[in-house]
Amino acid sequence: MIRISVIGRLGQDAIVNNVNGKTVINFSMAYSEKFKKQDGQEVDKTTWVSCAYWTEKTNVASYLKKGTLIYMEGKPEAKTYLNDKTKETVAQLHARVTSLQLLSSKQDENNE
Repeated sequence: MIRISVIGRLGQDAIVNNVNGKTVINFSMAYSEKFKKQDGQEVDKTTWVSCAYWTEKTNVASYLKKGTLIYMEGKPEAKTYLNDKTKETVAQLHARVTSLQLLSSKQDENNE
């Protein structure tokens, strides 16, 4: 089994949806890393993960606001699609969330 663990910030407020009588919380999160290329140039790389959290515990969605730092574990999927404008194939990283933990809210960081 392949698992993914990510610590990152939400890119937008979470959305609660009902699909075939089941509840899913959808959100996107980003994590960044810094590294140096062989030529010494420092690079900041941000990776986005589109997440689906199938749960009946929808009260957590009220805490999943843009900028919130979370820890997420889940099952990864890579999907590709054709960009209509550029006609390029684009890859996206998706995760079916199995657990998540709130690490801090945007408000917590503004108070520090």
